[in-house]
Amino acid sequence: MRKPELAAAIAEKADLTKDQANRVLNAVLDEITKALHRKDSVTLVGFGTFVQRHRGARTGKNPQTGQPVKIKASNTVAFKPGKSLKDAVN
Repeated sequence: MRKPELAAAIAEKADLTKDQANRVLNAVLDEITKALHRKDSVTLVGFGTFVQRHRGARTGKNPQTGQPVKIKASNTVAFKPGKSLKDAVN
């Protein structure tokens, strides 16, 4: 499912226009992004938790040449699914 399809499903379930649902979806995603930028976690009870994680510098390998490559430290986003989501998938 892509973002437009998700917005259309939200519009149908919440009795909104597609434009309104798209604005709601964009606002939710924007707030999650801002919270993660501030290093806050975002917990949606029953769905899961988004958290920013730091990945330290490490040595990798160039798959074409086999030469070692230094990979810089970076931040990434991790998602831990909640119980309801795990149960729905299994």
